[in-house]
Amino acid sequence: MNDSGGDIALYVHWPFCLSLCPYCDFNSHVRETIDQGAWRDGLLRELEHYATLVPGRRLTSIFFGGGTPSLMPPTTAGAVIARARELFLADRDIEITLEANPTSVEQAALVGFAAAGVNRLSLGIQALDDAALSALGRTHAVSEARTAIATAADIFERFSFDLIYARPGQTPDAWMRELDGALELTRGHISVYQLTIEAGTPFFLAQARGDLQLPDEADGAAMFEQTQDVLAAAGLPAYEISNHAAPGQESRHNLTYWHYRDYLGVGPGAHGRITLNGEIRATRQHRAPEIWLERVQEYGHATQDEAVLPSATLTAELVMMGLRLTTGIDAGEFTRRISKRPADVFAPATIEALVAAGYLDWRDDGFAATPAGRQRLNAVVDALLNSQQAQTAPGLVRDGPNL
Repeated sequence: MNDSGGDIALYVHWPFCLSLCPYCDFNSHVRETIDQGAWRDGLLRELEHYATLVPGRRLTSIFFGGGTPSLMPPTTAGAVIARARELFLADRDIEITLEANPTSVEQAALVGFAAAGVNRLSLGIQALDDAALSALGRTHAVSEARTAIATAADIFERFSFDLIYARPGQTPDAWMRELDGALELTRGHISVYQLTIEAGTPFFLAQARGDLQLPDEADGAAMFEQTQDVLAAAGLPAYEISNHAAPGQESRHNLTYWHYRDYLGVGPGAHGRITLNGEIRATRQHRAPEIWLERVQEYGHATQDEAVLPSATLTAELVMMGLRLTTGIDAGEFTRRISKRPADVFAPATIEALVAAGYLDWRDDGFAATPAGRQRLNAVVDALLNSQQAQTAPGLVRDGPNL
């Protein structure tokens, strides 16, 4: 059984940036020179390697992420897109997204990317305030951001942009003013992320020194709730905890992750999940750009890890991803992936407590985090996963302080 005919998505990682942002823990690197031809050939070779493992699959989307993939030549993106169409079954109008930053150099290339086949742009705006952009380590100004959004709107029928809120010193009122300004620029989709401090980043070290302080928990919660209300009223309801879209404008590629479906990961540090012979395998490519390229040139791929995922890991990943969606997790899909019904996996007492606390919607056809549950999603997920081996969930209380 090679699971031929199933849907699959493709993620392509371009690891290079002009500079590194102090909050970012993605696999990003700064290099003075890049052998563009070698990198194009490397991406194509690794793509061809993985295509041999999943023949006959229907390709549903391509996503160029990074790093800053808009720094690659449009011809490189075009070569990957063309080869992917040759290797897989693909509809003419599959979603092909490219992440881009709003600098003047990259804007000049957007026409080239559109001609290469990219049909959706995701802009890393992050803030509509010059002081905040500087604090976040961004290299663009608000004026460039606005120009980039206008350019994207002229070239691409579908585009989105990212904003970060709950930044140091930000108040709920200030965020509401910024979000109102963003709505004037939005068309169909926006991603809004609450700033989190990731271990190993400059922000993490600054916070440990006491030099960085985020808004308190009450202000962070207020900003989250205000964001949900304002964007829903504007016709952009949340379909995922940080992503809002008009109906039909959701990111098809990201829905692949959240629905826990198969995807290939190509490029340094890229992860993949592929079903082979009825088993779900996790793949991970080598993180270091130069080592990745050397291994691809020698072996045709730079796979660092490949393993069949055990049932406990499958359950954890499916729950962590699926509960981010407002629609939650379909019971039939859960059973297909895990070979057990949700009610047979999690302790009834935990389910009842989460439902009673107002954090979980449990139905015969599936389960979902409520709006209150999504606001404390890590705790809801932990409670469910910890209940797999227990009939009760120690520490879980109905009024919710632990959640």
